[in-house]
Amino acid sequence: MLGFLIGTLVTCCVGWLIIKKYQPHTVLLLAGLLLLVLTIFISPETSILFKKAKSTGWIGFDVFDYVRHSLAYRAAGLGMIIMAAGGFAKYMDHIGATNSMVSICIKPLQVFRSPYLVLALGYAVGQILNIFIPSAAGLAMLLLVTFYPTLVKLGVSKKAAAAMIGTTAVLDLGPASGATNLAAKTAGLDVAVYFASYQVPVAILTIITISVLTYITARHFDKKEGHTPQVPESRQSGAKNKDLKTPPAIYALLPVLPLTLILIFSKLMISSVKLNVVTAMIIGMLVGMLFELVRTRDAQRVFKGLLAFFDGMGHMFARIVSLIVCAETFAAGLKTIGAVNFLTTTAQNAGFELVMMTLIMCLIVSVVAILTGSGNAAFFSFGHLAPDMASKFGAETVSILLPMQLTAGLARSMSPVAGVIIAVSDAGDCTPFDIIKRTAIPVAGGILVAVLQSVIFA
Repeated sequence: MLGFLIGTLVTCCVGWLIIKKYQPHTVLLLAGLLLLVLTIFISPETSILFKKAKSTGWIGFDVFDYVRHSLAYRAAGLGMIIMAAGGFAKYMDHIGATNSMVSICIKPLQVFRSPYLVLALGYAVGQILNIFIPSAAGLAMLLLVTFYPTLVKLGVSKKAAAAMIGTTAVLDLGPASGATNLAAKTAGLDVAVYFASYQVPVAILTIITISVLTYITARHFDKKEGHTPQVPESRQSGAKNKDLKTPPAIYALLPVLPLTLILIFSKLMISSVKLNVVTAMIIGMLVGMLFELVRTRDAQRVFKGLLAFFDGMGHMFARIVSLIVCAETFAAGLKTIGAVNFLTTTAQNAGFELVMMTLIMCLIVSVVAILTGSGNAAFFSFGHLAPDMASKFGAETVSILLPMQLTAGLARSMSPVAGVIIAVSDAGDCTPFDIIKRTAIPVAGGILVAVLQSVIFA
């Protein structure tokens, strides 16, 4: 009981500090170290070592050695996958391949005359693009330049267009997503299997639900605010921008290449050959480099451009991999001090089933994501608790992890402090609260559908 109370108090302090805009990495790391130190006094029989690591010889050093082991373990495994995906995304952006893909994907939407239908379908297209462009803010910036002017010209309000763009990355789908890789790794699943067999079936109905609710809420709020759509006779895109890189249309296929290779050479199709995510990203990067050599015929420029890949890797390490390590330290502290065991034991004694425990964990990550504006911070902090909880109920880890992971990303778009929401609100000439007022219903509907599907089909 004491461990649970301390864990709850520390967790509340963590949430408060992050809301006050203290750096999440530092807050989570210090909170985790504090809990590990307190474990020494409150539950001295509990090991605070990382997995099967050996003690340094003094328990005081073991606390800090936990961080070293976690850093080495994550940087060499999951961290390398996330860094390679980030580097690949950065290189695709550098050579203009992402712009080509976005431009080609949104062009078919311009044949529809109904502005709100285009808006709803635009969300679905954006969510698919997120599989290949894993950064929520990065995807939003691309869509603000390429798709936002088209939507406004078709007749929807600036707020409606901005709100839709702010939700295009809510599900964090695909092997390029850090949350997806962490969930697959924690569940002991191949990332291609987790994506195709677990994420996609749940995502399809969730995307449809959010698209329909986006259509309804956009029309409602626009009408309520006195906005009348004026559909222009000419449906030419307002997305032309001389600053955008415009490589050949075939470049649009490059961002899709790693995912295609990962799905083909996996247990889903050709099981005799197993292709690692990092290897697929490297192949994709080198193919992109070859395309650039053919197009520019400037080897020196192309060779120099490859640094974008490594810059992207470094950025992902600084932002995402380090956050995973800090959050894992925090989660470890919650486990060693007894907070997690108390929660699951109490739930079992109270007659809670796996479904109720899953709902509780989804509620926790939702609240944290809304308060912090980060789906990653929420899921990375509590995702590591899922295996222990699932084992207590004799269930598969993925049955708790999948709804938690999807919920964390969805709830982010209801946060007024989320970077992507702030970015689109600026483009829409409104406040973040104006945006989340419009995203709340579609996102809440998405959470409900995603959690129910995950629970029913678990």
